[in-house]
Amino acid sequence: MEKILILDFGSQYTQLIARAVREANVFCEIIPFQKSFEFEPGLKGIIMSGSPFSVNEPGAPTVDIQQFVQKVPVLGVCYGAQLTAKIYGGRVEKSEKREFGRALLQINPSEDLLMENIQTPSQVWMSHSDTIKELPDGFHLLATTDNIPVAAFKSTATDTHPLYGIQFHPEVYHSVEGKKVLRNFLVNICGCRQEWTAAHFITDTIAGLKQKIGDRKVIMALSGGVDSTVAATLIHRAIGTNLYGIFVDNGVLRKNEFEQVLETYNNIGRNVMGVDAKELFYEGLAGKSDPEEKRKAIGKLFIDVFQEEAAKIEGIGLLGQGTIYPDVIESVSVHGPSVTIKSHHNVGGLPATMKMELVEPLRALFKDEVRRVGAELGVPADMLARHPFPGPGLAIRILGEVTPEKVALLQQADHLYVKALKDHNLYATIWQAGAILLPVKSVGVMGDERTYEFTVALRAVTSVDGMTADWAHLPYEFLAGISSEIINNVRGINRVVYDISSKPPATIEWE
Repeated sequence: MEKILILDFGSQYTQLIARAVREANVFCEIIPFQKSFEFEPGLKGIIMSGSPFSVNEPGAPTVDIQQFVQKVPVLGVCYGAQLTAKIYGGRVEKSEKREFGRALLQINPSEDLLMENIQTPSQVWMSHSDTIKELPDGFHLLATTDNIPVAAFKSTATDTHPLYGIQFHPEVYHSVEGKKVLRNFLVNICGCRQEWTAAHFITDTIAGLKQKIGDRKVIMALSGGVDSTVAATLIHRAIGTNLYGIFVDNGVLRKNEFEQVLETYNNIGRNVMGVDAKELFYEGLAGKSDPEEKRKAIGKLFIDVFQEEAAKIEGIGLLGQGTIYPDVIESVSVHGPSVTIKSHHNVGGLPATMKMELVEPLRALFKDEVRRVGAELGVPADMLARHPFPGPGLAIRILGEVTPEKVALLQQADHLYVKALKDHNLYATIWQAGAILLPVKSVGVMGDERTYEFTVALRAVTSVDGMTADWAHLPYEFLAGISSEIINNVRGINRVVYDISSKPPATIEWE
């Protein structure tokens, strides 16, 4: 299979490069810059990402570009371009002024394939504090801006594959023709055939699953979410009734979710067993208010329940999971061990006692790609459109100790909120939404009576893949209406607030 390799030097934009490459129907993989790799026959090119480092810092990340370009075409983006210039003998220095934001790319007259059909000037996005002052010998200037002398360049060597560097970020929205530049590199320079499509992925994946699984049985924890449902559909296409699904009611699902999800799975012919374990989870959560303690308690109890149910099925040897590519990327740090922000992650969550081989058919896909694959597979649209929902469920949307009474309150408020978003055609415009029950009571007045009840916070964010997110600018009229509806219909809540924090610095969930 054709592949582009993206070497990650720690840029916040690396995933956007990968997404832009995938949008061009070319498969790509992100790896940390220091990881070794093989030059497989399908490897068509290498892209080097940006970085928070300066190439002139002691210990700055570096790679053997001269070796790479002997094998395949190479494109350096921002830091990757500066590193290329420095390694080949150019001069990279601090800019007289840091350049962040929009700039106009002035393309030098040439017939170069990287800049084919790119207008001049063309708006691009800059984010750097170093700049290339002088190109190395044997390199040709392709573009400049008003503030920097070298915005794009190419090696003129004829005994290697093409080597390019661009100072701007083509992968971001504000680089108007940036994705066209990337497509030019992929198609014109690397010769990619652009065959990476949902249908192609499905055909290859099902064939691979059949070969890997054979006549063995696979067990899978299902949640009704997009990732697990699409993963289960792929596995089911490969092995049919040898896939066994388990859906556990942990007591912190959304209102009526357990019954609705089981009914949907039944309607689409999945072999799924529902397990009501609410009371067990409530007992395990009693007295716990720390977010990590709650997550770990739910994770441990889930594994206990799952193992107990799995033991009832003879011959299970594989565990299916809905792991997707951002899960994989986030579990590998460019700069060493990642800081644990939250536990209960898909990657690395397999208990050693289960001794099962993993089956992760979506491991290479971003969320939007999962949805496209699901649509191609015929997964119901309402399941594909579901917002992400955390594994620990409402337990991490109830700040403080979780009790059945608090769960019931939040379920009602959350149900009204999500229903209102759908009724007002806002649900599909939002990446994720939900209500959070705060450990705060405040005074209110209803009729002539004083109340002292809980506060609920509403959260809604827009995002592409959940790595970063902005708060959704919901209409004031909508917020006023849902506030009144919750307060009037959920006895125990007398105040509603709206969260206007973005990620970063906040996270999407509160715990």
